[in-house]
Amino acid sequence: MAVGEAGRPPGFTGSVDSTPAPAPPGPPPALPARWAEGHRWPGRAELRSDLPGSLVLTGVLLLAGVPAGLLWWALAPRATFEVTADGPVPVGRPPTELLIADDAVYTLLLAALGLVAGLVAWRLRRRRGVATLLGLAAGTALAALAAWQLGEVLGAGPSAAELAEVGARLVTPLQLTSTAALAVAPFVAVLAYVVATLLTAAEDLDRPDGGSWPSAGPRRERASGGEQGVL
Repeated sequence: MAVGEAGRPPGFTGSVDSTPAPAPPGPPPALPARWAEGHRWPGRAELRSDLPGSLVLTGVLLLAGVPAGLLWWALAPRATFEVTADGPVPVGRPPTELLIADDAVYTLLLAALGLVAGLVAWRLRRRRGVATLLGLAAGTALAALAAWQLGEVLGAGPSAAELAEVGARLVTPLQLTSTAALAVAPFVAVLAYVVATLLTAAEDLDRPDGGSWPSAGPRRERASGGEQGVL
């Protein structure tokens, strides 16, 4: 059959589609060996096994807020006033630092609590992981709340009847004016734990069991002479 101009057969009036055929799709991206066989998140088993220990850690840290509150109440400086017929009069010359002394003492105590909690939690080698970090953050936050409430209850200000009693000597109430100090303990605790994690070169954070990753079947390692399967 004769071929006309531009490679078209005689009598052909249609158009020629010069669009290149789409390339065949490539192979799907390979998943890491630990994520194979349908495991969406290989750390799920580890998180589940560490959850009871993290709950215990949270409870212990909550109880640690009680001595922290007692120390805040005992160490925070207070000003003494004497009730006169004209109203309360300060005894002596109270320093101006009393306006921020309560917050400063509370912040230092909770920062020390957070640092100790973070280091102790890192020493729990069998429970190093996400669950411990979450329990650490939650426990120190609850400890900060407990210390705050306990300190203000113990250091409550004088009642109206006491303020009306001429000649009585009273002390200023214990108050936390900056609620941002409540975040000091969780921040320091998490920071100490994360810094210790960054300083650890082992992928399993030196856990004795190497982490409870689910089995993903045979994994492959690259040897010096090529690839070989390791069961």
